[in-house]
Amino acid sequence: MQASHLPYTLDMALTISPKPSHKLPLLTQFRRWWRGQAPHRQDRFAMLAPLAAVLLFLAAIIASFGYLRLEEIDREQEAVKRDVEYAQQRLRLRLLERQEQLMRIAREISNKDLDVQEFKVRAESMISQYPELQRVSWIDERRRIKASRGNPSLSQAQLRIEGDVLQVGDTESNFGLARDLLQPVYAQRAANGTSAPFLQLHIPLSDKARFAGVVLAEYSIDGLYRYGVPTEVTARYAVSFLDAEGNRLAGTTIPARNPATNLLPWASPANEYEVPVSPVGNGLMIRAQAYRTSLGVIGSGLFWLVGALSAMTAWMLIGNWRHTRRRQQAQQALVAETNFRRAMENSILTGMRALDLQGRITYVNAAFCQMTGWSESELVGRTAPFPYWPDADREALTARLEDELAGRTTPGGIQVRVKRKDNSLFDARLYVSPLIDAKGAQTGWMTSMTDITEPNRIREQLSASYERFTTVLDALDASISVAPLGTDELLFANKMYQLWFDQKTRGHLQLVARAGLPPAPPGNESLDNVDYFVGLPTTALPDSETESAEIYLADLDKWLEVRTRYLTWVDGRLAQMVIATDITSRRLAEEQAAAQAERAQDASRLITMGEMASTVAHELNQPLTAINNYCNGMLSRIKAKQISEGDLLSALEKTAHQAHRAGQIIHRIRAFVKRSEPNRSVAEVSVMVEEAIELSEIELRRRNVRLTHYVAARLPALHADPILIEQVLINLIKNAAESVDLAQRPTAQRSVELQVLPKQVDNKPVIEFTVTDTGTGIDPDVLDRVYEAFYSTKSTGMGIGLNLCRSIVESHQGRMSAENIYNGSEVTGCSFSFWLPLSESGLKAGIQP
Repeated sequence: MQASHLPYTLDMALTISPKPSHKLPLLTQFRRWWRGQAPHRQDRFAMLAPLAAVLLFLAAIIASFGYLRLEEIDREQEAVKRDVEYAQQRLRLRLLERQEQLMRIAREISNKDLDVQEFKVRAESMISQYPELQRVSWIDERRRIKASRGNPSLSQAQLRIEGDVLQVGDTESNFGLARDLLQPVYAQRAANGTSAPFLQLHIPLSDKARFAGVVLAEYSIDGLYRYGVPTEVTARYAVSFLDAEGNRLAGTTIPARNPATNLLPWASPANEYEVPVSPVGNGLMIRAQAYRTSLGVIGSGLFWLVGALSAMTAWMLIGNWRHTRRRQQAQQALVAETNFRRAMENSILTGMRALDLQGRITYVNAAFCQMTGWSESELVGRTAPFPYWPDADREALTARLEDELAGRTTPGGIQVRVKRKDNSLFDARLYVSPLIDAKGAQTGWMTSMTDITEPNRIREQLSASYERFTTVLDALDASISVAPLGTDELLFANKMYQLWFDQKTRGHLQLVARAGLPPAPPGNESLDNVDYFVGLPTTALPDSETESAEIYLADLDKWLEVRTRYLTWVDGRLAQMVIATDITSRRLAEEQAAAQAERAQDASRLITMGEMASTVAHELNQPLTAINNYCNGMLSRIKAKQISEGDLLSALEKTAHQAHRAGQIIHRIRAFVKRSEPNRSVAEVSVMVEEAIELSEIELRRRNVRLTHYVAARLPALHADPILIEQVLINLIKNAAESVDLAQRPTAQRSVELQVLPKQVDNKPVIEFTVTDTGTGIDPDVLDRVYEAFYSTKSTGMGIGLNLCRSIVESHQGRMSAENIYNGSEVTGCSFSFWLPLSESGLKAGIQP
């Protein structure tokens, strides 16, 4: 009876007791919050609680072990500090005892109570009694060694010889410090190639308050380590002596750990401690490093056992949580799929209506209700006539419904008018198909309805747009025609084409044939069943670039620019579009421009020869003067009858040679300036270069400029006008000579170089001509403008020379360029170059640049 009433008693106690009454609202709030969570969130919290408990337990274990490890490190550090200070005190006492003995000897020396022999006996006794002492020396005020005794283990070179003077730098500063302070001075002497490091003690001597020298005691630091550090300390620690810079002088050290191991969580810091050795000071430090004798609590098996069990528990909880999560994901996917299908039905833009076999509506989707304006409850269960039928179309719609129920449906659908609930009408297209259930039996008819009001409006707009487009094409001043490949059919022709060629395909084919484009196959009218273009990549033809050509039609007396392009016609056939534009006026303008360019070239040659007129006159004056001299000489000797027949013939030959030379000069100038039609022929490069050099030598000699040229051997011929190419070379050589003359270069640097070499440009063989001078070059700011017409860098220039040169080179399908030549940052000249393509004969001969 008492046990059965126990729960009630506890509940009453929790309710009646005033002490825990303030906890009930918190518990109630937690219960309400828990019940308000979704089931999947409750499962997630239920799985996370054990995992959090395991992680907290593992964190508590790690914190406990970490605390114990820190306590252990502190204890070890205190032990090292205590032992190092103990060893330092032992060393201090040992050094102070030796210092006191040495100061007693120093007082006896100062009081004249100890001579040299007695000093040697006392020093030898101390060295034998205290092994850390290496040398004891008596040094007077002039740094001369009066007496010295050393450890037997020292070599002869390490002993101090009586009568020697301390070397410069050897304890000099410490000797002076002891002299100035009159106090004992400790100093450390670094190791050298012959001796180990020493600890020196300078004890000053006085003679009636006057400095009389020092007693120098030198300790072996290694001996201090062996005899001064307690053995119980060296047994537990790695003890070493360090200098002020931290360099080890004696003792042992523990090798430094790998820096990577210091990043491990259980890695402990190095347990070491160092203090200065008194009374030496900071110049000598003693350091002790504790040996690692145990792995510590972190390396114990208990720690790893607890960690492994915690990891396994967490792994099992995570696995269980992942399994539960997969189940929840599968459930959510099923719900999402159901919602998706329902949303798809409600969001589809096509109206869906289901009829049973008696013509009763059994289902309508949201789109159907939205189109008609009637709700689902107002439509489901209704029979014909349906409320969305227009009154004027009821008879026709009833007949079509009977055909549907009878199975007579139209595959392409039917177009009807539908009435909305607000009595407005819209055009729709209906598609009817049988409704089959899961067993394969027909249970009714499914109708899909699409609003086609907007497509009908767009179709009307497209029709109007086509009319406008046709009007624009007819208004163009170009002929446009489209014809399919391989047939005589003309698909499209604008008004200009009809004006020129009527409605016949002949004009289209004529334009294609005259433009050099692929014509239709001949006799195609007999190949009705053969596809002439089978195997051709017709899909790529519409994406190809437009081809163009210029032709002249005598029937129309017009020049036409014909452009063609392949396209896919509206019915899928591959067709060819031809656009012919009248360019008669443009051709006339081009011919006039060519005539003007030819006249400019002639003018340029005349200007060049005009600029060279004085030089040419000087050049002709030389042979004419020679002829005059020869004739006067012969006349005088004939009159005096002092000439033989041989001398007369020799003088006549020389006169004829000078006349021939003058005639050659006039012939070359006449051939250069003679106006003639452009005459491109197969020309030899070497001949053109020689002619240009001969005409340029007059100007070069006048300006005292040396010309060197190199023409590659076995160069193929060029298809060019030699007179025009010579004009380009003469102009470039003349400009180069003027640049050198204006630069006022010394005689050794007054040179122009012409090179003719084969070259490859865009994988095509060409011949390159390069003229290089040693002038001042061209200002980089105007380098891009040197080819402009009527632009010149010379005060007397007309600015047409380089412009004509580039025009001549480009008319030969070549290119011309210019660049400065630099020596560091200094411009030392300029180089003009141009290249010309090879002729057909040159290409057949071949060239290897």
